[in-house]
Amino acid sequence: MLIAIDQIFIGGCGIASVYLSQSRTDRVRRWACIFGLAAQPAWMWATWHASLWGIFALSFVYTANWARGFWNYWVRVKA
Repeated sequence: MLIAIDQIFIGGCGIASVYLSQSRTDRVRRWACIFGLAAQPAWMWATWHASLWGIFALSFVYTANWARGFWNYWVRVKA
């Protein structure tokens, strides 16, 4: 049951993050990293549980890049 919940969460957040990342406005685009980051624990748990080590390692790369978006859109003070 938990695996099905993870898959739904990964899919929902994944679709939202990709869709939002293509917005023409910063006000909408900034939410992509929030949804991307929200999905990362599910990605890590699911790939660890399934012993998919390459994708598990890749999820750390995705996490770092979503965190970069979070920094740029939510933390950094704009000039």
